[in-house]
Amino acid sequence: MAEGQMQAATRPMPTEPGILAFLARCDAFYPVDAVNGTIEQQRGWYDALCAAFSPALPAGLVKTDGQIGAVPIRRYRPAALRTGRHLLYLHGGGFVVGSLESHDAICAEIAEGVGAELTAVDYRLAPEHIWPSQTDDCYTVLKSLLAEGHEVVLIGDSAGGNLAAGVAVRALRDGLKGVVAQALIYPALGGDLETGSYEEMGEAPGLTTADVRYYRDILKAPDDPVAHALRIADVRGLPPAYITTAHFDPLRDDGALFAARLAAAGIEVWYRDEPQMVHAWLRARHMSEGAAAGFRALVTAISHFAGSS
Repeated sequence: MAEGQMQAATRPMPTEPGILAFLARCDAFYPVDAVNGTIEQQRGWYDALCAAFSPALPAGLVKTDGQIGAVPIRRYRPAALRTGRHLLYLHGGGFVVGSLESHDAICAEIAEGVGAELTAVDYRLAPEHIWPSQTDDCYTVLKSLLAEGHEVVLIGDSAGGNLAAGVAVRALRDGLKGVVAQALIYPALGGDLETGSYEEMGEAPGLTTADVRYYRDILKAPDDPVAHALRIADVRGLPPAYITTAHFDPLRDDGALFAARLAAAGIEVWYRDEPQMVHAWLRARHMSEGAAAGFRALVTAISHFAGSS
């Protein structure tokens, strides 16, 4: 058997039909030689993919674009508000791709499901803007929301989960009050690329360990708890958390280890691993039973922390 065939035969794969259909549909947006694509090509492919998984927004929801300082934002207000707490969403995309548009439907459905206002951040992307541009933009928006008197639930997926956890660390360091929780969705938190799920799921569909290394290298972030939350020496004082991971994802252990550290420190933490899911399963919520269940669990947890359940 040829080497490529051996890799295909041993590649870890889920069996749920819905998530397999999702993966096949995603693959159709990328050419065979996508690994050699330019940054602009990567963004174009990703934007097209995201648009294909963006259903109509909930009826009655109002969204407005604006800026906080120099940072573009989008605010979502559902027709029925059930809490005064505010949600702050930081999108994924490896710090290289993604925008307000790529996660528009996701943000809208979370705001609607929780019954809370939500602000999404269009932070600067690498490689044009390396660290700490991304965390600085997100922190600027958080401080503005807190200054307005909001209590805030931080939410982020993948690279956005990294940013949400890092912003929570910054708020703790600076003594900022008002961050009431963090919801981290298959977050990248700086785990060891040579062990655990990075080794077991190194060739997982949707995201590989080589991809994670590429994104880390392009961001040029320091070995610091704001950039890699697993590096924090003492988690005491961090806000309660909901952390969800995908079994077929090299990032799985990052979320699991961080959840275990928070729990050991006596911090309220809800942890959920999705046994049939892959990285980016959030986008499959309307075609995969597992992703739909994961999304419902996410909304339930955020509602709990936002006080709307």
